[in-house]
Amino acid sequence: MTRDVLISISGMQIAEDDSNSVEMITTGDYFMKNGKHYILYDEIQEDTGGVTKNTIKIHGSGLDIIKRGSSSVHMTFEKDKKNMSCYATPFGELMIGVSTKDIQINEEEDSLKVRVAYSLDINYQHVSECNIVLDIHSKATADFRLLN
Repeated sequence: MTRDVLISISGMQIAEDDSNSVEMITTGDYFMKNGKHYILYDEIQEDTGGVTKNTIKIHGSGLDIIKRGSSSVHMTFEKDKKNMSCYATPFGELMIGVSTKDIQINEEEDSLKVRVAYSLDINYQHVSECNIVLDIHSKATADFRLLN
């Protein structure tokens, strides 16, 4: 895969009486180091205009999502494990619990696709069931479209 990539991130949160879906497409940088895939991209916060630096690290047993900016978190997804992390926001800190049920990683020459199903806890209370799909393609071969 080339260093310049297009990244599609889509997700679904299903709570007791509500569901919420999110989808975004952005550009980023890709590299491989010590057998791990790294995807770096910036996210502009709509409300403040600030920038959050994002790192996704994909390895054989799972993935890590690291956000640094006005809000910061390091979430780890490993199948059949619950991982806790502190989510620092401008309004205070939250304890985030991620119980990963399934991870599927599909590597091809010019693409990488990751599907994750997990439960989300905030401050030790179950909030929702979630799915996230990361689709990373070399810029030259990418063909993404937003569904909505």
